[in-house]
Amino acid sequence: MKQEKFKIRARLESFKYAFDGIRTLFVNGHNSWLHFIAALLVIISGIAFRISATEWIAVIIAIGLVFSSEAINTSIEKLSDFVSPEKRGSIKEVKDLAAAAVLISAITAILIGLIVFIPKIVTLITIK
Repeated sequence: MKQEKFKIRARLESFKYAFDGIRTLFVNGHNSWLHFIAALLVIISGIAFRISATEWIAVIIAIGLVFSSEAINTSIEKLSDFVSPEKRGSIKEVKDLAAAAVLISAITAILIGLIVFIPKIVTLITIK
């Protein structure tokens, strides 16, 4: 396989494909909208509670983890449906495992959110 020369223009054009993927994720992935709404609420809460830089890092990583796993899950589902339009046990397992990855990342994000926000809510309640 011949290796092409590095070209900045080609690298910049590759971003188009990534942004096309993000668009596809939100156009075709209904769960992505739920994750987006949750992320927006968390970001608003982070601003309202003035969370620390370290807490922002944890929250941003959690949000990125959920969206990344949702994108991978969606791509696996689409590829599986293309490769095997008929129902098959092995394809079901692959799709279930990909969905499990999203669930695991969402649960992780929830736990991070609880660790970051519960102390702030408790402090707010005890001050009143």
